Amino acid sequence: MRPMGVTIREWKGAWWIFINHHGTRKAKRVGVGAPAKKAAQYAAQQIQARLALGQSALDPPKSNVTLQAYATPWLDHIKQVRKHTTHEDYKKRLNQWILPELGSLRLADVTREKVRGMVTEQLNRALSPKTVQNNVRVLSSLLSQAIEDGLISVNVALKPGKFLPKVSKRRQVNPFTREEVSIFLATAQRHAARYFPLFLCAARTGLRLGELLALQWGDLDFQSRFLLVQRNYTHGKVTTPKSGEVRRVDMSRELTQTLADLHTERQLDASANGWSSIPEWVFCSETGGLLDGDNLRHRAFYSLLKVSGLRKIRFHDLRHTFASLLLQQGESPVYVKEQMGHSSIAITVDLYGHLIPGGNRQAVDRLDEPVTPRWDGVGSATPAQPRKHTGAEDSANSLNVWCARQELNLRPTGSKPGALSN
Repeated sequence: MRPMGVTIREWKGAWWIFINHHGTRKAKRVGVGAPAKKAAQYAAQQIQARLALGQSALDPPKSNVTLQAYATPWLDHIKQVRKHTTHEDYKKRLNQWILPELGSLRLADVTREKVRGMVTEQLNRALSPKTVQNNVRVLSSLLSQAIEDGLISVNVALKPGKFLPKVSKRRQVNPFTREEVSIFLATAQRHAARYFPLFLCAARTGLRLGELLALQWGDLDFQSRFLLVQRNYTHGKVTTPKSGEVRRVDMSRELTQTLADLHTERQLDASANGWSSIPEWVFCSETGGLLDGDNLRHRAFYSLLKVSGLRKIRFHDLRHTFASLLLQQGESPVYVKEQMGHSSIAITVDLYGHLIPGGNRQAVDRLDEPVTPRWDGVGSATPAQPRKHTGAEDSANSLNVWCARQELNLRPTGSKPGALSN
């Protein structure tokens, strides 16, 4: 129990601040985990100090904590609740782009004008609007947590679109054509046979590089011809896929046979070397361990592009190639979404919909196809078997009557039927 009736306590899995001072009672939820406990302790000290000065505990807090000081416990919290790749990205953006501009300011002194100034400075340094937008989002996430911790009352980095140029939602993709894929795979088979199964798998499944490196033999079903994406290898760690969910990806006949042959080859190698079992990784190093993604990308992939005479693309563009070729051959965007593991079909359409050649032209061309009008004709039904008129036919009949009336109305007095005035 603290003096002045201010306490902190963990309740229902979260840290809270409780105030009971001269008839005023208030409870404030701070957050979960060790960083929240530290923030609660600090906020309780601030509230105690205000009460000692005769100020209301309900006044908006004015913390003396700087952005630089708060960034450390906030990053510790992010490390606990997010993937390590997210933590590393946030840390890099803070240290490189945010803290040099705003780090010395108190949290309460970070204003919208200061954020706007940071944005302007970064744009002037030729950062792309998308990069600047992501930097502001990191700052916004930090400030939102500071509100939860009771250190500030307003997030001044919300809605960055008001002071950022419009950022296109469509990311740039640079896929191979079907012919280019064929040339690349043929070159790989000829000059880098050891990596051919991996490159074929990338082109036929759309897996990310980290998902390919983390693929294990237990993930493959040769009988039903599919594989499960259950892991991702990035920044030296094996983690969950980007979406956090396992997905099933179909394997073509060629890929299935190629991987089955590779499995047999691994069994022969294990027998020749006296190993008790084959390495668990489908695409492994010569010692059976995980491949280095950077070495694979630079020493094998880019070298093969140069040898084959193809234009330079990123390894990730093999993933885009898989999706765009499926759509170009008329496959459903829903199927492509499931194979790619996108969280929504909107992502699939935004990324690849424009790559379907001539799709829109074919749609409008079909509007030019002639249609034979279905007007009522004499003798179309016998008295013994009268026709049933549909709503569309009734509309057509009404149109005929209206046209006939218009002809009579437009015909000059004394003119013959069929002659309209100019």
